[in-house]
Amino acid sequence: MEALEAFVRHFQEGRYFEAHEVLEEAWRKAEGEERRFLQGLILLAAALHRGKGGVRNLRKAEAKLSGLPSPYLGLDWEPLWQEARRRLGA
Repeated sequence: MEALEAFVRHFQEGRYFEAHEVLEEAWRKAEGEERRFLQGLILLAAALHRGKGGVRNLRKAEAKLSGLPSPYLGLDWEPLWQEARRRLGA
């Protein structure tokens, strides 16, 4: 999925708002587990965009991603999650 590739690129470059935005359209069109996964990634990026105030979004992302395999849809999301936890001190 092209949107996931763009998400990872923005995320790794520290452009969390852009990472969030690139998934919005795909999230709106997705259903079921895929929709939950994309929403988890969106929340993860939003948490980092907010900095220390993003811990609430980090918890929401955790709830959405919980139980999904990593990789999922070809994206190994676990390292992104761990990086967010480290950065937010959670």
